[in-house]
Amino acid sequence: MITHLPLREAQTTDAKPVVYLVDGDRAHRDLLGQLLDAAGLKSQAYATAEAFLASWHPHVRGCLVLEAQLPGMSGTELQEHLRAKHASLPLIYNTGHGSVALAVSALKKGAVDFIEKPADGQLLLKAIRSALEVEQKQFEHHRQELDAQRRIEQLTPREREVLELIVIGRLNKQIADDLGISIKTVEVHRARVMEKMGVSSLAELVQHVMISTPKEA
Repeated sequence: MITHLPLREAQTTDAKPVVYLVDGDRAHRDLLGQLLDAAGLKSQAYATAEAFLASWHPHVRGCLVLEAQLPGMSGTELQEHLRAKHASLPLIYNTGHGSVALAVSALKKGAVDFIEKPADGQLLLKAIRSALEVEQKQFEHHRQELDAQRRIEQLTPREREVLELIVIGRLNKQIADDLGISIKTVEVHRARVMEKMGVSSLAELVQHVMISTPKEA
C-alpha cells in the first residue's frame, strides 16, 4: 500500500564532498592533507574520533579515511558508532595497526577498503576517489528517492488509490470497478498521476514508486 510517507532528512546540496581524515599522527594528517589538496580534493582532519563526531552530521557528503588505533575511541569503535547511526559515509582504513582479522572484520562491517601504512600516495588517492564515486552514486539515488516521495505527497488520496492500482497492473476498467467510479474519471486521475509524477510511461511510474519506497534497515 502506498501511504503518506514523511520525507527523510538529507543533505541535498551539490556542495563539494569532503574527505574526512581521522588519525592521531599529526604528521600523517598533514601529509595526507597536502596530497588531497594537490589532487583538488577538499579535506578536514581530526586527531580523535570524538573530535570528528563533535562536528559530524549524519548526512554529510564525502568519505572517511580512518586510523584503527586512536586515543580515546578507537577507529573500530567509531565505525560501529557510524554503522549504528546508519551513516552512509564510505569508510577507508589507513592504519599502521592492521591485521588480517581486523581487515576482514572491517570490510564485513562495510568499510570500502583497508590500506596499511605506509601506503603509496597514489594507491591511497585511488581508493579515496573510488570511495567518493560510491558516495556520489548514493547521493544521486537518495536525491531521486526524495524527489519521488515529494511527488507522491502531491497526489490527492484518490490519485494515490489509482496509482496503487496502476502499479499492480490493473486496467482502467478494473480500477473503475474497484473504486466505483467511471472509466472517464479513472482516465482523468491517471493523467494527473502521470503528470504529477513527471513520467510518460507505466515503466517509469513503477520505477518512481519503487525508488520512493523506504528500504528496511
